[in-house]
Amino acid sequence: MKFIFPKSKITKLLALISILLDFLGPVFFSIFLYGLIRSLIADARYIPSGSMLPELEINDRLIIEKLSSRSRNPDRGDIIVFNSPFSFDKELIKRRKTKLPNSIQCFFYTLPPVNIIPGVSDPACDAYIKRVIALENELVEVNNQGDIFIGEKFIEENYVSNKCIDNEIKLNLCVGLKAIVPKDHVFVLGDNRSNSWDGRYWPGGHFLHKNQIIGRAYFRFWPIHRLKNFTKLDPYQ
Repeated sequence: MKFIFPKSKITKLLALISILLDFLGPVFFSIFLYGLIRSLIADARYIPSGSMLPELEINDRLIIEKLSSRSRNPDRGDIIVFNSPFSFDKELIKRRKTKLPNSIQCFFYTLPPVNIIPGVSDPACDAYIKRVIALENELVEVNNQGDIFIGEKFIEENYVSNKCIDNEIKLNLCVGLKAIVPKDHVFVLGDNRSNSWDGRYWPGGHFLHKNQIIGRAYFRFWPIHRLKNFTKLDPYQ
């Protein structure tokens, strides 16, 4: 037996669908547009830690531009945002007890207000911000105080004010490193040398592949009294 809906019920159903589309359509379009801009053009980020002190303070808000990372190689001195080492470091991935989240999961994990819900996110979905110190094929050395040498030449870094302590009992020393940066990689460090988890400490490899770079710091828009446009800074020159 064929069941036929009364015309009045069909009309009400269509009206309900129309109302839902009127309401949800702009919502989904806004989410799509936000995701498109955030993925391809620019993104707003806040600074959650003190690893880039004194240049970047906790809770600073930055605009991260992404267009140039597709058309140019990173320069020494660039402050860049990149994917979490927990998403690409082979040793860190081996230590996981669960499967790596995919890009869609990470997109929703990092959406506000989801990103502030405890226990919902995944460390592999986080983003890190550090400074480019050495480029591919360069010999880079970091000593136990956090000083930098490129090709045996000491690099004066006026943006670093908190290096590791050098004292008689040898406490609070940084991990040293001397190596050649592989092709298509860069070496990154936090400006706060004594309190930054960066390339010196990644167990699977000390260097960042260029395809892991999300973008570079372009402009600090908060707090108002510390507005700043970040420009190229090459301490080697």
